[in-house]
Amino acid sequence: MTTTAQNVSTQDTTAKTRTPAGTLYADAARDHLWGHFTRHSVFESPADGGLGQQIPIITRGDGWKIWDDQGNEYIDGLAGLFVVQVGHGREELAQAAAKQSRELAFFPLWSYAHPRAIELAERLAGHAPGDLNRVFFTSGGGESVETAWKLAKQYFKLTGKPTKHKVISRSVAYHGTPQGALSITGIPDAKAMFEPLVPGTHKVPNTNLYRAPEHLREDEKAFGRWAADRIAEAIEFEGPDTVAAVFLEPVQNSGGCFPPPAGYFERVREICDEYDVLLVSDEVICAFGRIGSMFACDDFGYVPDMITCAKGITSGYAPMGAMIASDRLFEPFRHGTTAFTHGFTFGGHPVAAAVAMTNLDIFERERLGDRVKENAPAFRATLEKLLDLPLVGDVRGAGYFYGIELVKDKTTRETFNEAESERLLRGFLSKALFAAGIYCRADDRGDPVIQLAPPLIMGQAEFDDIESRLRGVLTEAENYL
Repeated sequence: MTTTAQNVSTQDTTAKTRTPAGTLYADAARDHLWGHFTRHSVFESPADGGLGQQIPIITRGDGWKIWDDQGNEYIDGLAGLFVVQVGHGREELAQAAAKQSRELAFFPLWSYAHPRAIELAERLAGHAPGDLNRVFFTSGGGESVETAWKLAKQYFKLTGKPTKHKVISRSVAYHGTPQGALSITGIPDAKAMFEPLVPGTHKVPNTNLYRAPEHLREDEKAFGRWAADRIAEAIEFEGPDTVAAVFLEPVQNSGGCFPPPAGYFERVREICDEYDVLLVSDEVICAFGRIGSMFACDDFGYVPDMITCAKGITSGYAPMGAMIASDRLFEPFRHGTTAFTHGFTFGGHPVAAAVAMTNLDIFERERLGDRVKENAPAFRATLEKLLDLPLVGDVRGAGYFYGIELVKDKTTRETFNEAESERLLRGFLSKALFAAGIYCRADDRGDPVIQLAPPLIMGQAEFDDIESRLRGVLTEAENYL
Protein backbone atom coordinates (compact mmCIF):
# COMPACT_ATOMS: atom_id res chain seq x y z
CA MET A 1 0.00 0.00 0.00
CA THR A 2 1.19 3.49 -0.81
CA THR A 3 1.27 5.51 2.40
CA THR A 4 2.75 8.74 1.09
CA ALA A 5 2.07 10.89 -1.92
CA GLN A 6 4.19 9.88 -4.91
CA ASN A 7 6.74 12.28 -6.35
CA VAL A 8 6.49 12.08 -10.12
CA SER A 9 9.78 13.69 -11.03
CA THR A 10 9.71 12.18 -14.52
CA GLN A 11 6.73 14.35 -15.44
CA ASP A 12 6.64 18.09 -15.88
CA THR A 13 4.14 18.65 -13.06
CA THR A 14 5.96 21.20 -10.91
CA ALA A 15 4.48 24.70 -11.19
CA LYS A 16 6.55 27.83 -11.41
CA THR A 17 7.44 28.73 -7.86
CA ARG A 18 6.67 32.43 -8.29
CA THR A 19 3.68 34.42 -9.49
CA PRO A 20 4.03 36.91 -12.38
CA ALA A 21 4.54 39.57 -9.70
CA GLY A 22 7.57 37.64 -8.44
CA THR A 23 6.04 36.38 -5.18
CA LEU A 24 6.24 32.78 -4.07
CA TYR A 25 2.86 31.17 -4.75
CA ALA A 26 2.56 29.98 -1.16
CA ASP A 27 3.19 33.50 0.15
CA ALA A 28 0.84 35.12 -2.36
CA ALA A 29 -1.90 32.65 -1.46
CA ARG A 30 -1.45 33.42 2.23
CA ASP A 31 -1.41 37.20 1.72
CA HIS A 32 -4.06 37.74 -0.99
CA LEU A 33 -6.29 34.71 -1.62
CA TRP A 34 -9.45 34.43 0.50
CA GLY A 35 -10.34 30.75 0.60
CA HIS A 36 -13.88 29.43 0.74
CA PHE A 37 -14.89 27.78 4.03
CA THR A 38 -11.23 28.15 5.06
CA ARG A 39 -9.60 28.64 8.48
CA HIS A 40 -6.85 31.03 7.47
CA SER A 41 -5.15 30.91 10.85
CA VAL A 42 -3.74 27.52 9.81
CA PHE A 43 -1.64 29.25 7.14
CA GLU A 44 -0.51 32.29 9.14
CA SER A 45 3.04 32.26 10.52
CA PRO A 46 3.58 31.18 14.16
CA ALA A 47 4.79 34.71 14.85
CA ASP A 48 1.30 35.91 13.91
CA GLY A 49 -0.41 33.25 15.99
CA GLY A 50 -0.89 30.77 13.15
CA LEU A 51 0.29 27.22 12.51
CA GLY A 52 2.55 28.10 9.59
CA GLN A 53 1.19 25.43 7.26
CA GLN A 54 1.36 25.97 3.51
CA ILE A 55 -1.89 25.95 1.62
CA PRO A 56 -1.92 22.98 -0.80
CA ILE A 57 -1.55 24.30 -4.34
CA ILE A 58 -3.02 21.94 -6.96
CA THR A 59 -1.58 22.57 -10.41
CA ARG A 60 -2.68 19.76 -12.71
CA GLY A 61 -5.20 16.96 -13.16
CA ASP A 62 -5.43 13.94 -15.43
CA GLY A 63 -8.21 11.36 -15.20
CA TRP A 64 -8.74 10.61 -11.51
CA LYS A 65 -5.31 11.98 -10.48
CA ILE A 66 -4.20 15.45 -9.41
CA TRP A 67 -0.76 16.92 -8.69
CA ASP A 68 0.43 19.68 -6.40
CA ASP A 69 3.13 22.28 -7.00
CA GLN A 70 5.75 19.96 -5.50
CA GLY A 71 4.99 17.24 -8.05
CA ASN A 72 3.18 14.99 -5.56
CA GLU A 73 0.42 12.80 -7.00
CA TYR A 74 -2.97 12.16 -5.38
CA ILE A 75 -6.15 10.24 -6.09
CA ASP A 76 -9.01 12.69 -6.54
CA GLY A 77 -11.54 10.87 -4.37
CA LEU A 78 -14.06 13.75 -4.41
CA ALA A 79 -14.10 14.68 -8.13
CA GLY A 80 -12.90 18.14 -7.11
CA LEU A 81 -16.09 18.90 -5.16
CA PHE A 82 -18.57 16.31 -6.49
CA VAL A 83 -17.98 17.90 -9.91
CA VAL A 84 -15.46 16.32 -12.30
CA GLN A 85 -17.61 13.42 -13.54
CA VAL A 86 -15.63 12.65 -16.71
CA GLY A 87 -12.22 13.15 -15.11
CA HIS A 88 -9.54 15.80 -15.41
CA GLY A 89 -7.60 16.76 -18.52
CA ARG A 90 -10.23 16.19 -21.22
CA GLU A 91 -8.86 17.98 -24.27
CA GLU A 92 -12.23 17.67 -25.99
CA LEU A 93 -13.83 19.93 -23.38
CA ALA A 94 -11.03 22.49 -23.58
CA GLN A 95 -11.43 22.60 -27.36
CA ALA A 96 -15.19 23.11 -27.07
CA ALA A 97 -14.61 26.11 -24.80
CA ALA A 98 -11.99 27.60 -27.12
CA LYS A 99 -14.15 27.15 -30.22
CA GLN A 100 -17.17 28.80 -28.60
CA SER A 101 -15.06 31.66 -27.22
CA ARG A 102 -13.95 32.50 -30.74
CA GLU A 103 -17.51 32.30 -32.12
CA LEU A 104 -19.49 34.05 -29.35
CA ALA A 105 -17.83 34.59 -25.99
CA PHE A 106 -20.83 36.06 -24.18
CA PHE A 107 -24.43 37.10 -24.59
CA PRO A 108 -27.16 37.22 -21.93
CA LEU A 109 -30.51 35.44 -21.96
CA TRP A 110 -32.40 38.59 -20.98
CA SER A 111 -35.02 38.64 -23.79
CA TYR A 112 -32.44 37.19 -26.19
CA ALA A 113 -31.10 33.70 -26.84
CA HIS A 114 -28.09 32.04 -28.43
CA PRO A 115 -27.73 28.61 -30.07
CA ARG A 116 -25.79 26.81 -27.33
CA ALA A 117 -28.31 27.70 -24.59
CA ILE A 118 -31.17 26.61 -26.82
CA GLU A 119 -29.50 23.30 -27.68
CA LEU A 120 -28.60 22.56 -24.08
CA ALA A 121 -32.08 23.42 -22.77
CA GLU A 122 -33.63 21.05 -25.32
CA ARG A 123 -31.18 18.30 -24.40
CA LEU A 124 -31.70 18.64 -20.65
CA ALA A 125 -35.48 18.66 -21.11
CA GLY A 126 -35.11 15.43 -23.07
CA HIS A 127 -33.34 13.78 -20.15
CA ALA A 128 -35.61 15.17 -17.42
CA PRO A 129 -38.60 13.07 -16.29
CA GLY A 130 -42.28 13.81 -16.80
CA ASP A 131 -43.15 17.25 -18.14
CA LEU A 132 -40.05 19.03 -16.79
CA ASN A 133 -39.43 20.86 -20.06
CA ARG A 134 -38.44 24.40 -19.07
CA VAL A 135 -34.78 25.13 -18.27
CA PHE A 136 -33.66 28.28 -16.44
CA PHE A 137 -29.87 28.59 -16.46
CA THR A 138 -27.79 29.85 -13.52
CA SER A 139 -24.11 30.10 -12.62
CA GLY A 140 -24.14 27.34 -9.98
CA GLY A 141 -26.03 25.26 -7.45
CA GLY A 142 -26.88 27.88 -4.84
CA GLU A 143 -28.33 30.11 -7.56
CA SER A 144 -30.38 27.17 -8.85
CA VAL A 145 -31.90 26.61 -5.39
CA GLU A 146 -32.55 30.33 -5.02
CA THR A 147 -34.29 30.29 -8.41
CA ALA A 148 -36.53 27.36 -7.49
CA TRP A 149 -37.77 29.03 -4.29
CA LYS A 150 -38.45 32.32 -6.05
CA LEU A 151 -40.33 30.53 -8.81
CA ALA A 152 -42.45 28.63 -6.26
CA LYS A 153 -43.41 31.91 -4.57
CA GLN A 154 -44.28 33.70 -7.79
CA TYR A 155 -46.14 30.70 -9.24
CA PHE A 156 -48.52 30.54 -6.29
CA LYS A 157 -49.08 34.29 -6.35
CA LEU A 158 -49.99 34.07 -10.03
CA THR A 159 -52.37 31.15 -9.45
CA GLY A 160 -54.37 32.71 -6.66
CA LYS A 161 -52.60 31.26 -3.61
CA PRO A 162 -50.42 34.19 -2.49
CA THR A 163 -49.90 32.95 1.09
CA LYS A 164 -48.00 29.85 -0.05
CA HIS A 165 -44.37 30.86 0.44
CA LYS A 166 -42.79 28.60 3.09
CA VAL A 167 -40.31 25.79 2.49
CA ILE A 168 -39.78 22.43 4.18
CA SER A 169 -36.30 20.88 4.09
CA ARG A 170 -34.32 18.37 6.14
CA SER A 171 -32.10 18.52 9.17
CA VAL A 172 -28.36 18.85 8.45
CA ALA A 173 -29.05 19.22 4.69
CA TYR A 174 -26.94 21.70 2.69
CA HIS A 175 -28.61 23.65 -0.12
CA GLY A 176 -26.22 26.54 -0.76
CA THR A 177 -24.89 29.85 0.53
CA PRO A 178 -27.11 32.63 -0.96
CA GLN A 179 -29.48 34.03 1.67
CA GLY A 180 -32.50 32.06 0.48
CA ALA A 181 -30.63 28.81 -0.15
CA LEU A 182 -28.86 29.20 3.18
CA SER A 183 -32.22 29.58 4.90
CA ILE A 184 -33.30 26.27 3.37
CA THR A 185 -30.03 24.70 4.57
CA GLY A 186 -30.40 22.69 7.77
CA ILE A 187 -26.95 23.23 9.33
CA PRO A 188 -27.19 25.70 12.26
CA ASP A 189 -23.46 26.46 12.39
CA ALA A 190 -23.46 27.42 8.70
CA LYS A 191 -26.20 30.00 9.30
CA ALA A 192 -25.51 31.58 12.69
CA MET A 193 -23.15 34.31 11.44
CA PHE A 194 -25.59 35.47 8.75
CA GLU A 195 -28.85 35.65 10.65
CA PRO A 196 -31.48 36.94 10.39
CA LEU A 197 -32.10 34.97 7.21
CA VAL A 198 -35.13 34.66 4.94
CA PRO A 199 -38.11 33.64 7.09
CA GLY A 200 -40.43 30.75 6.35
CA THR A 201 -38.13 27.71 6.30
CA HIS A 202 -38.81 24.68 8.46
CA LYS A 203 -36.85 21.47 9.04
CA VAL A 204 -37.87 17.82 9.32
CA PRO A 205 -35.81 14.68 10.14
CA ASN A 206 -33.47 13.37 7.47
CA THR A 207 -33.14 9.76 6.27
CA ASN A 208 -30.09 8.65 8.28
CA LEU A 209 -31.12 5.03 8.97
CA TYR A 210 -28.01 4.47 11.09
CA ARG A 211 -29.24 7.13 13.53
CA ALA A 212 -32.96 6.34 13.20
CA PRO A 213 -35.14 5.74 16.27
CA GLU A 214 -34.17 2.30 17.59
CA HIS A 215 -37.55 0.71 16.90
CA LEU A 216 -37.21 1.61 13.19
CA ARG A 217 -33.59 0.70 12.46
CA GLU A 218 -34.35 -2.83 11.32
CA ASP A 219 -37.31 -1.90 9.11
CA GLU A 220 -36.18 0.41 6.31
CA LYS A 221 -39.62 0.80 4.76
CA ALA A 222 -41.21 1.68 8.12
CA PHE A 223 -38.46 4.23 8.72
CA GLY A 224 -39.02 5.72 5.27
CA ARG A 225 -42.74 6.07 5.96
CA TRP A 226 -42.01 7.63 9.36
CA ALA A 227 -39.55 10.16 7.88
CA ALA A 228 -41.86 11.09 5.01
CA ASP A 229 -44.82 11.53 7.34
CA ARG A 230 -42.87 14.11 9.29
CA ILE A 231 -43.12 16.29 6.14
CA ALA A 232 -46.92 15.98 6.18
CA GLU A 233 -46.88 16.79 9.88
CA ALA A 234 -44.83 19.96 9.26
CA ILE A 235 -47.12 21.08 6.45
CA GLU A 236 -50.16 20.59 8.69
CA PHE A 237 -48.49 22.44 11.55
CA GLU A 238 -47.50 25.43 9.41
CA GLY A 239 -50.77 25.38 7.48
CA PRO A 240 -51.06 23.90 3.98
CA ASP A 241 -52.12 27.29 2.62
CA THR A 242 -48.71 28.72 3.62
CA VAL A 243 -46.30 26.01 2.35
CA ALA A 244 -44.99 26.34 -1.21
CA ALA A 245 -42.31 23.69 -1.60
CA VAL A 246 -40.34 20.80 -0.16
CA PHE A 247 -36.61 20.75 -1.04
CA LEU A 248 -34.94 17.32 -0.87
CA GLU A 249 -31.71 15.85 -2.23
CA PRO A 250 -32.11 12.33 -3.67
CA VAL A 251 -29.12 11.32 -1.50
CA GLN A 252 -28.49 13.90 1.23
CA ASN A 253 -24.90 15.06 1.14
CA SER A 254 -24.27 16.82 4.46
CA GLY A 255 -24.11 14.41 7.37
CA GLY A 256 -22.59 11.74 5.20
CA CYS A 257 -24.61 10.46 2.24
CA PHE A 258 -28.10 9.49 3.43
CA PRO A 259 -29.89 7.48 0.71
CA PRO A 260 -33.69 7.42 0.70
CA PRO A 261 -35.29 4.41 2.42
CA ALA A 262 -37.57 2.20 0.33
CA GLY A 263 -40.88 3.93 -0.35
CA TYR A 264 -39.75 7.32 0.97
CA PHE A 265 -40.05 9.39 -2.19
CA GLU A 266 -43.24 7.63 -3.25
CA ARG A 267 -44.83 8.79 0.01
CA VAL A 268 -43.33 12.30 -0.26
CA ARG A 269 -44.82 12.66 -3.74
CA GLU A 270 -48.25 11.65 -2.37
CA ILE A 271 -47.95 14.21 0.43
CA CYS A 272 -46.96 17.03 -1.92
CA ASP A 273 -49.85 16.24 -4.25
CA GLU A 274 -52.31 16.07 -1.36
CA TYR A 275 -51.36 19.52 -0.03
CA ASP A 276 -50.57 21.21 -3.38
CA VAL A 277 -46.92 21.65 -2.40
CA LEU A 278 -44.14 21.61 -5.00
CA LEU A 279 -41.48 18.92 -4.73
CA VAL A 280 -37.99 20.19 -5.61
CA SER A 281 -35.33 17.56 -6.25
CA ASP A 282 -32.05 19.28 -5.37
CA GLU A 283 -29.61 17.39 -7.57
CA VAL A 284 -26.67 19.76 -7.52
CA ILE A 285 -24.54 16.77 -6.49
CA CYS A 286 -26.65 13.76 -7.48
CA ALA A 287 -27.39 14.55 -11.15
CA PHE A 288 -25.29 13.70 -14.20
CA GLY A 289 -24.42 10.13 -13.35
CA ARG A 290 -23.34 10.51 -9.73
CA ILE A 291 -26.00 7.96 -8.72
CA GLY A 292 -26.28 6.41 -12.19
CA SER A 293 -29.00 8.12 -14.22
CA MET A 294 -28.74 11.58 -15.75
CA PHE A 295 -31.11 12.74 -13.00
CA ALA A 296 -31.16 10.84 -9.72
CA CYS A 297 -34.92 11.17 -9.29
CA ASP A 298 -35.08 8.51 -12.01
CA ASP A 299 -32.86 6.24 -9.91
CA PHE A 300 -35.35 6.45 -7.05
CA GLY A 301 -38.54 6.43 -9.09
CA TYR A 302 -40.17 9.82 -8.52
CA VAL A 303 -41.06 12.82 -10.69
CA PRO A 304 -40.50 16.19 -8.98
CA ASP A 305 -41.96 19.55 -9.99
CA MET A 306 -38.51 21.10 -10.26
CA ILE A 307 -34.91 19.88 -10.45
CA THR A 308 -31.99 22.04 -9.35
CA CYS A 309 -28.59 21.03 -10.74
CA ALA A 310 -25.06 22.28 -11.43
CA LYS A 311 -21.56 20.79 -10.87
CA GLY A 312 -21.50 17.72 -13.15
CA ILE A 313 -23.41 19.51 -15.92
CA THR A 314 -20.00 20.63 -17.27
CA SER A 315 -17.81 18.30 -15.18
CA GLY A 316 -16.39 21.51 -13.74
CA TYR A 317 -14.76 22.69 -16.97
CA ALA A 318 -16.94 25.83 -16.79
CA PRO A 319 -19.28 27.16 -14.09
CA MET A 320 -22.97 26.47 -14.79
CA GLY A 321 -26.21 25.46 -13.10
CA ALA A 322 -29.87 25.09 -14.00
CA MET A 323 -33.37 24.92 -12.60
CA ILE A 324 -35.65 22.65 -14.63
CA ALA A 325 -39.39 23.19 -14.14
CA SER A 326 -42.55 21.44 -15.24
CA ASP A 327 -44.79 22.81 -17.97
CA ARG A 328 -47.42 23.43 -15.28
CA LEU A 329 -45.14 25.88 -13.49
CA PHE A 330 -44.34 27.70 -16.71
CA GLU A 331 -47.97 28.04 -17.80
CA PRO A 332 -48.74 31.32 -15.91
CA PHE A 333 -45.74 32.95 -17.62
CA ARG A 334 -46.99 32.27 -21.15
CA HIS A 335 -49.58 35.04 -21.20
CA GLY A 336 -49.91 38.81 -21.00
CA THR A 337 -47.22 40.94 -19.39
CA THR A 338 -46.17 38.33 -16.80
CA ALA A 339 -42.42 37.69 -16.44
CA PHE A 340 -40.23 35.82 -13.97
CA THR A 341 -38.39 38.89 -12.72
CA HIS A 342 -35.20 37.03 -11.90
CA GLY A 343 -31.93 36.27 -13.63
CA PHE A 344 -28.12 36.12 -13.60
CA THR A 345 -25.61 37.79 -15.88
CA PHE A 346 -23.76 34.55 -16.57
CA GLY A 347 -26.75 32.20 -16.59
CA GLY A 348 -26.58 30.10 -19.77
CA HIS A 349 -23.13 31.47 -20.68
CA PRO A 350 -22.31 30.43 -24.28
CA VAL A 351 -18.94 28.91 -23.38
CA ALA A 352 -20.34 26.99 -20.40
CA ALA A 353 -23.26 25.74 -22.51
CA ALA A 354 -20.89 24.55 -25.25
CA VAL A 355 -18.80 22.72 -22.66
CA ALA A 356 -21.94 21.16 -21.17
CA MET A 357 -23.04 19.88 -24.58
CA THR A 358 -19.66 18.25 -25.17
CA ASN A 359 -19.64 16.88 -21.63
CA LEU A 360 -23.00 15.18 -22.31
CA ASP A 361 -21.56 13.80 -25.57
CA ILE A 362 -18.85 12.10 -23.49
CA PHE A 363 -21.45 10.75 -21.08
CA GLU A 364 -23.41 9.16 -23.87
CA ARG A 365 -20.46 7.91 -25.92
CA GLU A 366 -18.73 6.31 -22.93
CA ARG A 367 -21.98 5.15 -21.27
CA LEU A 368 -20.87 6.66 -17.97
CA GLY A 369 -24.28 6.33 -16.31
CA ASP A 370 -24.42 2.62 -17.16
CA ARG A 371 -20.84 2.28 -15.94
CA VAL A 372 -21.80 3.72 -12.56
CA LYS A 373 -24.80 1.40 -12.27
CA GLU A 374 -22.65 -1.62 -13.15
CA ASN A 375 -19.77 -0.72 -10.83
CA ALA A 376 -21.70 0.75 -7.87
CA PRO A 377 -22.18 -2.63 -6.09
CA ALA A 378 -18.43 -3.26 -6.32
CA PHE A 379 -17.64 0.22 -4.99
CA ARG A 380 -19.96 -0.37 -2.04
CA ALA A 381 -18.56 -3.84 -1.34
CA THR A 382 -14.99 -2.55 -1.44
CA LEU A 383 -15.70 0.27 1.00
CA GLU A 384 -17.68 -2.06 3.28
CA LYS A 385 -14.45 -4.01 3.91
CA LEU A 386 -13.57 -1.09 6.20
CA LEU A 387 -16.37 -2.10 8.58
CA ASP A 388 -13.92 -4.46 10.28
CA LEU A 389 -12.08 -1.42 11.68
CA PRO A 390 -13.02 -0.25 15.20
CA LEU A 391 -13.53 3.37 14.04
CA VAL A 392 -15.92 2.59 11.18
CA GLY A 393 -19.56 2.46 12.24
CA ASP A 394 -21.40 2.74 8.94
CA VAL A 395 -20.80 2.81 5.19
CA ARG A 396 -23.70 4.31 3.22
CA GLY A 397 -24.58 5.98 -0.04
CA ALA A 398 -25.42 5.10 -3.63
CA GLY A 399 -23.77 5.09 -7.04
CA TYR A 400 -20.35 6.76 -6.80
CA PHE A 401 -21.31 8.75 -3.69
CA TYR A 402 -20.48 7.32 -0.24
CA GLY A 403 -20.00 8.35 3.37
CA ILE A 404 -18.07 6.44 6.03
CA GLU A 405 -19.25 7.33 9.53
CA LEU A 406 -16.68 7.19 12.33
CA VAL A 407 -17.70 6.22 15.88
CA LYS A 408 -16.19 5.83 19.33
CA ASP A 409 -18.09 2.62 20.04
CA LYS A 410 -19.52 0.39 17.31
CA THR A 411 -21.81 -1.50 19.66
CA THR A 412 -23.57 1.55 21.10
CA ARG A 413 -23.01 3.76 18.02
CA GLU A 414 -21.59 6.41 20.36
CA THR A 415 -20.24 9.35 18.40
CA PHE A 416 -17.43 11.78 19.19
CA ASN A 417 -18.05 15.00 21.07
CA GLU A 418 -17.16 18.32 19.47
CA ALA A 419 -13.62 18.50 20.85
CA GLU A 420 -12.88 14.88 19.94
CA SER A 421 -14.26 15.37 16.44
CA GLU A 422 -12.12 18.47 15.96
CA ARG A 423 -9.02 16.57 17.06
CA LEU A 424 -9.81 13.54 14.91
CA LEU A 425 -10.87 15.25 11.69
CA ARG A 426 -8.82 18.43 11.55
CA GLY A 427 -6.04 17.44 13.91
CA PHE A 428 -5.29 14.19 12.14
CA LEU A 429 -7.46 12.80 9.35
CA SER A 430 -7.50 15.70 6.87
CA LYS A 431 -3.72 15.94 6.84
CA ALA A 432 -3.12 12.18 7.05
CA LEU A 433 -5.43 11.39 4.13
CA PHE A 434 -3.71 13.97 1.94
CA ALA A 435 -0.31 12.68 2.99
CA ALA A 436 -1.45 9.18 2.01
CA GLY A 437 -2.13 10.45 -1.48
CA ILE A 438 -5.92 10.72 -1.42
CA TYR A 439 -7.99 13.88 -1.65
CA CYS A 440 -11.43 13.40 -0.09
CA ARG A 441 -13.56 15.06 2.60
CA ALA A 442 -13.37 14.58 6.36
CA ASP A 443 -16.50 16.31 7.59
CA ASP A 444 -18.48 16.86 10.79
CA ARG A 445 -21.59 18.71 9.65
CA GLY A 446 -23.47 16.14 11.67
CA ASP A 447 -21.58 13.09 12.90
CA PRO A 448 -17.94 12.64 11.76
CA VAL A 449 -17.63 11.12 8.30
CA ILE A 450 -15.25 10.61 5.42
CA GLN A 451 -16.93 11.28 2.08
CA LEU A 452 -16.05 9.89 -1.32
CA ALA A 453 -17.41 10.90 -4.73
CA PRO A 454 -14.74 10.02 -7.30
CA PRO A 455 -14.80 10.67 -11.05
CA LEU A 456 -17.18 8.30 -12.81
CA ILE A 457 -14.38 6.80 -14.92
CA MET A 458 -12.94 4.83 -11.97
CA GLY A 459 -13.16 1.04 -11.70
CA GLN A 460 -12.24 -1.81 -9.37
CA ALA A 461 -8.48 -1.21 -9.36
CA GLU A 462 -9.04 2.36 -8.17
CA PHE A 463 -11.66 1.27 -5.61
CA ASP A 464 -9.10 -1.15 -4.14
CA ASP A 465 -6.45 1.57 -4.03
CA ILE A 466 -8.83 3.95 -2.23
CA GLU A 467 -9.81 1.29 0.31
CA SER A 468 -6.17 0.43 0.98
CA ARG A 469 -5.17 4.04 1.61
CA LEU A 470 -8.21 4.67 3.81
CA ARG A 471 -7.45 1.52 5.80
CA GLY A 472 -3.92 2.64 6.48
CA VAL A 473 -4.98 6.10 7.65
CA LEU A 474 -7.90 4.87 9.79
CA THR A 475 -5.64 2.29 11.44
CA GLU A 476 -3.21 5.09 12.27
CA ALA A 477 -6.13 7.16 13.58
CA GLU A 478 -6.88 4.49 16.17
CA ASN A 479 -3.36 4.88 17.53
CA TYR A 480 -3.63 8.68 17.35
CA LEU A 481 -6.78 8.64 19.49
